[in-house]
Amino acid sequence: MGLILAILLGGLVGLGGSTFIYGKGLSYFSNDPQSCKNCHIMNDQYDGWLKSSHHAVATCNDCHSPHALLPKLMTKADNGFWHSKGFTLQDFPEPIRIRPHNRQVLNRNCMECHHELVADVVAAHGDDDTRFDCIRCHVASGHGPER
Repeated sequence: MGLILAILLGGLVGLGGSTFIYGKGLSYFSNDPQSCKNCHIMNDQYDGWLKSSHHAVATCNDCHSPHALLPKLMTKADNGFWHSKGFTLQDFPEPIRIRPHNRQVLNRNCMECHHELVADVVAAHGDDDTRFDCIRCHVASGHGPER
């Protein structure tokens, strides 16, 4: 029984490690937008970002990750798991869609960067971040025109 468990654990660690290396896993800890397009499915988003107004002022992490260290790492770990699963099993929707948690992170970051522009709206409606959905109206802001 111990031998079978050791073989299974070794296979799992080996498979996970080789996937992490093949997927350039360490690059996701950087702030380089090139790492977000390690997966070909993100090429359109990357190309859209290159042409967007945000290109000069924000990288992927500025919009899509919390800015505090621990929440950022937890979000990256969660996204890394789901991205790896989707890529490995090819069970992601096309076109890709933002998940609810990531949408909340994005909206918080939009309001943080654009606080002067949205201060009156937030004051009138309260600061509950579930009320605001920036990309509902500004879908082209970060990645250029919708495809």
